[in-house]
Amino acid sequence: MSDLTLDPAPPVDAPQVKRKNRFKSVFARDRKAQFGLVILALFILGALLAPFLAPYDPNEMTLNMMSSPSGDNLLGTDDLGRDLFSRILWGTQISLFVGVATVTLALVFGVLLGVLAGYYGGWIDMIIMRYIDLQWAFPNFIIAVYLVAVFGTGLLNVIVAIALAFLDDFARIARSMVLTLKEEQFVDAARVQGFSDLRIMLRHILPNAMAPIIVQATVSVSYAILGEASLSFLGLGVSADTPTWGLILSDGRSFISRAWWLGVFPGLAIMLVVLSINFIGDALRDALDVRETDI
Repeated sequence: MSDLTLDPAPPVDAPQVKRKNRFKSVFARDRKAQFGLVILALFILGALLAPFLAPYDPNEMTLNMMSSPSGDNLLGTDDLGRDLFSRILWGTQISLFVGVATVTLALVFGVLLGVLAGYYGGWIDMIIMRYIDLQWAFPNFIIAVYLVAVFGTGLLNVIVAIALAFLDDFARIARSMVLTLKEEQFVDAARVQGFSDLRIMLRHILPNAMAPIIVQATVSVSYAILGEASLSFLGLGVSADTPTWGLILSDGRSFISRAWWLGVFPGLAIMLVVLSINFIGDALRDALDVRETDI
């Protein structure tokens, strides 16, 4: 007799069936989310095409120092004669990469800790959550500054430092979702059929816990971009020859009173990207909210 044992499928309720339609509905009526998608898409496109769109090398120094915006230099130049438009365009690559890489790293390890703590409980939960509580007591930015100060500056160290600072947020969300989901009937059915704990966590619990995690990840990207910009502004970020928005602001802060464009344009880039991501995050929160029943 053939083995017909199958994974018990999670219950398919009405909100889950209608989620796709609700997702379309939310974004169709949310003008802020639409604005955010357009602006973010333009920045991503600019980052991808930076080698072709940038008129100059971002680190090329000329004698045309602190020149105001003109036809030759669209956004002006800085105190070393470097083209500001080219630096901001190339900086988009680094800033967006730092945001995505940081959140990916924090999500993977934070969710792993949260799932283990929530599923097994006991001493595993106690050890993990006491660490999370200890980290929760300190502001994220202070943790990032401390870690960079200990391990040194550089792109990789900045990513790791900010990721560790955000890890506790994902761990708490994942744990709370697992504590609820592990008592559901479809998880009990999986245990009865003899599936391993790893299979139950990955196949049955984690997919049903992803909605709030996705929302948190989206919002955290904007915080990570701000974190990198803040560290670079303080001189604790990437190396001096790597153009990022925070470093561009830091390089021009002594001359902002004489050259307004050195602060306005990189600051505007940070503001638009962070605002766009937050708008998208708000729409995702509404679209993935399981309490919503209307479409």
